[in-house]
Amino acid sequence: MSKTVRPQRGLEAIRPYVPGKPIEEVMREHGIDDVVKLASNENPLGVSPKALAAMREALEHVNLYPDSASHDLRAAIAERFGLSIDRVAVGGGADDLILELAMAYLEDGDEVVISRSSFPVYDIYVAAMRAKLVKTPLASGYRVDLDAMADAITDRTKIVVVCNPNNPTGTIVTADELDPFVRSVPEDVLIVVDEAYAEMVDSKAFPNAMAHVREGRPNVLVLRTFSKVYGLAGIRLGYAFGAPETIAALHRVKNIFNVSVVAQAAGIAALQDEGFVKESVRANAAGRRYLCREFDRLGLEHAESHTNFVLVRIGPDAGRIYERLLERGFIVRPCAQYDLPEFLRVSIGTEEQNERLIAELGVLLR
Repeated sequence: MSKTVRPQRGLEAIRPYVPGKPIEEVMREHGIDDVVKLASNENPLGVSPKALAAMREALEHVNLYPDSASHDLRAAIAERFGLSIDRVAVGGGADDLILELAMAYLEDGDEVVISRSSFPVYDIYVAAMRAKLVKTPLASGYRVDLDAMADAITDRTKIVVVCNPNNPTGTIVTADELDPFVRSVPEDVLIVVDEAYAEMVDSKAFPNAMAHVREGRPNVLVLRTFSKVYGLAGIRLGYAFGAPETIAALHRVKNIFNVSVVAQAAGIAALQDEGFVKESVRANAAGRRYLCREFDRLGLEHAESHTNFVLVRIGPDAGRIYERLLERGFIVRPCAQYDLPEFLRVSIGTEEQNERLIAELGVLLR
């Protein structure tokens, strides 16, 4: 009798992550050459000019392996945020660091508490390590429910992930909620605060999660990324802040050369491009106000966004509207994968892109 090589049993629990459709794929499928992508929360202003110049210069050195420790990049991040370098890790996007966290900390049967409607990459790496996902429902207003998360913690809990602002809802947990939550979680449970969209938030209620790292709390780790406000999604570059012992654990399992020569140069330069960041934040806020106002006009319920996307409720026809938008050259994000099947997530584009989307959506809804 023939035998086959079987994958490890953790794979059986994984639902593969489905990213936003690429522009080229929509062009091929629908025979169109004018496609607007508003599905992956990318920066519509493009790339930080300083980062772009640094990447072009770095291309002359791609025959060499990158610095495995990413020392200069980590030092630049540490200086920017007023921390020592041993509290900083970098990776090929925040998702690379999430994988490192799973590899470094999870064993068979450990539990990880996350929100039911949040970034699906958490689910994938937890399952791959044969740990158990414990999912909590959203609170009213499509907000992450920290009380429910606290109640879900058991003796088996190893990690709690708080996505803030949350993806795909765009909502935040406040300082009045996060700070007591952090103090209440047992010291042997790692609290991961994923702040991929933090630069977009203009609410005074938004917590300073970094303060918990600065004060030396050993079980808090904060994730950030260069993909959003800096416009560097294509090179894959994320970073994390935590206690030296937590960062050291990530270094032990990371890919040897996990951040390329080009990405390291881009990150260092992007941190210096304050003008690009300010313009990105300004344009994003204007686009967010426009989309929310237009969704209100169309009678569509939407979450209170603090990010560069808006979660909007279309209803039972959300899947059909998504497909009709694709036919017309507009890529948005269906949210069934996030357990929100009646919703679409719309990234904020340029002023022209936003206006075109609203016009098409209005026609389809009528």
